[in-house]
Amino acid sequence: MNLDIDRRAFVASLGGAAVIKLMDHEGRADALEDYSIEKLDAAVAQAQGQQPAFPTVAELEAQIETRHSRRGVGSLFVGQGLGNENVKRLEALPEKPTLLDFFQKRFMPANHVLQSATRALKTGMSEEIILACLLHDVVQNLIKVDHGWWGAQLFEPYIPVKSTFAIRYHQTLRFYADQAAGYEYPDLYKRMFGVDYVPPKYIEATYKMVRKHKWYMEPRLVTVNDLYAFDPNAVVSIEPFIDIIGRHFKQPKEGLGYDNGPVAHMWRTIQFPDSPL
Repeated sequence: MNLDIDRRAFVASLGGAAVIKLMDHEGRADALEDYSIEKLDAAVAQAQGQQPAFPTVAELEAQIETRHSRRGVGSLFVGQGLGNENVKRLEALPEKPTLLDFFQKRFMPANHVLQSATRALKTGMSEEIILACLLHDVVQNLIKVDHGWWGAQLFEPYIPVKSTFAIRYHQTLRFYADQAAGYEYPDLYKRMFGVDYVPPKYIEATYKMVRKHKWYMEPRLVTVNDLYAFDPNAVVSIEPFIDIIGRHFKQPKEGLGYDNGPVAHMWRTIQFPDSPL
């Protein structure tokens, strides 16, 4: 089962049809994925008896030209429910935070990536692919633009190179069907926008490179598990992946953000998104 996306509500959430016409197709796809992830989390919360923070169409339309952030801002920096709520106080992380600490206190509810990794686990994919599925979208808490590249950079020092490759290029491959691998061009793209996508030139160039690469199937399998990971009735947990994380994630002894590595600042930003300086 997948989400039922209301096209009118989605269009209104972006500021209307006129705004969408000004967006390139990459921007439209990113906005649709972000909207789907937020609606999935709201649907799961509602199913669990929680009050969903998801605005009505009228509320979305009332927000046009009143927002205080741009679409590319990470989820930690804006109110959830498509900007319909105020931000909340975050739980403090331990002195030497681990990946699990970040999942539990910064990335949750993370329904989409947990569903994606669960599907990869159930279909017998390699642990490198399962890990990539688990991590492929969590960087959107920091930034949403070019999330494949940003996500790969965030995790590169700590995970296998194939997992990094898969995270980096899943963003590109989502635009290109591969029936042999079980990935069809998303019908939702056509239904939402009424046109076939024309990816930006850098996406097209990246696709041609990745298609010829010996690790092409790594990011392709992330897209296969990504496409069907929007089930509001699925019950998922981080627990099945703790051993995989233990085997493949190189946790710095100083804690994420404190190892003086090339991406430590990114982890500190996620840990302290309210820091004024």
